[in-house]
Amino acid sequence: MRIAVTGSIATDHLMTFPGRFADQLVADQLHTVSLSFLVDNLDVRRGGVAANICFGMGLLGTRPILVGAAGSDFDEYRAWLDRHGVETGSVRISEVLHTARFVCTTDADHNQIGSFYTGAMSEARLIELKSVADRVGGLDLVSIGADDPEAMLRHTEECRSRDIPFAADFSQQIARMDGEEIRILLDGATYLFSNEYEKGLIESKTGWSDEEILSKVGHRVTTLGARGVRIERAGEAVIEVGCPEENTKADPTGVGDAFRAGFLSGLAWGVGLERAAQVGCMLATLVIETVGTQEYTLRRTAFMDRFTKAYGHEAAAEVQQHLV
Repeated sequence: MRIAVTGSIATDHLMTFPGRFADQLVADQLHTVSLSFLVDNLDVRRGGVAANICFGMGLLGTRPILVGAAGSDFDEYRAWLDRHGVETGSVRISEVLHTARFVCTTDADHNQIGSFYTGAMSEARLIELKSVADRVGGLDLVSIGADDPEAMLRHTEECRSRDIPFAADFSQQIARMDGEEIRILLDGATYLFSNEYEKGLIESKTGWSDEEILSKVGHRVTTLGARGVRIERAGEAVIEVGCPEENTKADPTGVGDAFRAGFLSGLAWGVGLERAAQVGCMLATLVIETVGTQEYTLRRTAFMDRFTKAYGHEAAAEVQQHLV
């Protein structure tokens, strides 16, 4: 199964604030916020939602196709992704702009404040999926993640016009999109990804109820934080999957991307929705135990031991044969 993942390619600048953001906010002064946080440390990591998802899929052996735009400073990052099983031949390299950059501060309660510089990501709108499909021998699914908004719209319309199944995954871009854009991006999606807060925001902005949205997408996949994930389909029983036990909670950045990597890999393996969600939750647990979105490792035996403990021997037997 050939899965292309479109979206941002970026470097992450991750900082840790030892206090609580909530303690620094004055309720009647929120319209004039002016704050500076003295942070303890800075980690510069590889990131971007599409690259993060592809990294996880590469570790699982599903050879994802990364589709996005980066700057001329991408060579080292490309080599890293190539080495970890990602197909990077469809990345557009800008001649004038740097690779996008995410700057994020996390407080003691794991709340986050972040800013994103688009850079070369703005050129993703120039990428045509037909060229990607022709180069790799066709596409079975395109996951359309947070990216240049014009690129997201173009990729969605192209998937519809070429009858390519697609997943709608707005994540960080949902805050700047209006209801009409969101309606266009989700209508006809095979999968709609969001977390609980984004789920409510999608309904609020589109004016569509949960039932109306379910009538317009194949599957609605909602991540529930520490409670796992819920998968809904019109007229079908809800699937709910919990998370494995965490060894530690180091950094939540990239957890959602890791879930998507595991879930999409499960789809590529053909193991079914529940198993795919279990793989996604297991991979997400590895990420929350690690600082950085692509700093975790996947050791087959340890992965399967924890997977078996969380989901049982029957589930493990279905997944183990695919894990490389």
